[in-house]
Amino acid sequence: MRDPLAEPSDLIRSVSRALRVLEAVGRAPKGLTVKQIARRCELTVATTYHLVRTLAYEGYVSRREDGTYVVGLEIADRFRELVVAFRGPAAVGDVLRRAAVDTGYSHLIGRFVGERIAVTALAEGARSPRLDDVVPGFDDAAHATALGKALLATLGVDQRLRFLKDHGMRAYTTATLITPEAFETDVAAGDRRGLQLEVGQFRGGVATAALVVTADRDLERRMAVACVLPAAEMMASARIVRTRLQSVARALAEVYAADLG
Repeated sequence: MRDPLAEPSDLIRSVSRALRVLEAVGRAPKGLTVKQIARRCELTVATTYHLVRTLAYEGYVSRREDGTYVVGLEIADRFRELVVAFRGPAAVGDVLRRAAVDTGYSHLIGRFVGERIAVTALAEGARSPRLDDVVPGFDDAAHATALGKALLATLGVDQRLRFLKDHGMRAYTTATLITPEAFETDVAAGDRRGLQLEVGQFRGGVATAALVVTADRDLERRMAVACVLPAAEMMASARIVRTRLQSVARALAEVYAADLG
């Protein structure tokens, strides 16, 4: 939700309204009519019509034969650009793909973007359960994944509690930690073992393990790497997973250090 107190004095209303229209259409995969968009965005039909026509001309929304609008192909292009920007140096992808091939497990990188946690790169492994909702982009399940725990562990206690309060602690499974107290205990245990992990907290039968790649003073330069594996394999080989992840983290740290020059 936008903070009205943070609204810039030079806000361009037409741009703001166009983005609200785009967000409304994006949240409705079945499409919306101009009147439906107007109601959801609290705009007049005439204003909405002009905004939708402009967005359609630019390719950001598309009109279907039944008169409804859905997101356009330009959104896909912007998403690909976002993924490239998130990932960083091309060698990052090489490191992740090599790790996925060597272990058979999917590997992913996450970092802070603004005040949120985002998955910024991903390489899928043949032995890992497929998680269709784990893709590059913002992660709303940080409290239920090892990747999120590893990054949140770099914050102070007060910062961490504020993050959990702001983003909530949705129960993805019956094993999901849904109280700050339980989360703090879990993160502390992860710090002691040198590996943040979760088993069945995000998806039943699936486990993730993660550790920090860089713990820079700058929040947005902090990164973590994680792997995804069947829960049964995590219980049997946590130490091996930690050793392999440490190797991947060192390789990634070298890549990012070389990129910063």
